[in-house]
Amino acid sequence: MTDTRPLPEQPGYGYGHAPAPGPQYPGPVAQPAAPARRRPRDGSGTRRTALVIHTIADVAAAFLGLWILLYLLKANQANVFVGFVEDVADALSWWSRDIFTMDTENLRVLLNYGLPAVLYLAVGHGIAMRLRRF
Repeated sequence: MTDTRPLPEQPGYGYGHAPAPGPQYPGPVAQPAAPARRRPRDGSGTRRTALVIHTIADVAAAFLGLWILLYLLKANQANVFVGFVEDVADALSWWSRDIFTMDTENLRVLLNYGLPAVLYLAVGHGIAMRLRRF
């Protein structure tokens, strides 16, 4: 229910009285236009790029290391996961295939896939470190 009692007479309220003293608020004020967004100059884009390069190098080295581990442990070559890891490792080490030709197959795989893993880590982390210095 609504209260229908009249409000008590107070100075400055009601009809025929002067407005109440105090600050007068005009209607809505237009907000100033937002300033144009500028790129931060704190190097966050460079740090993000360094992180991406660092991560790509780590993932590439992880696939190569995983393939070496699976090969040395004589994982089932017919398994889909093992085949996928082998395909990725072959794609990452295409440039270093048969650099080392040894009679021992385990040592050959270790060197031919380990060299690219070490180089990817060294080059990727080196580039990332240089980018972070900017």
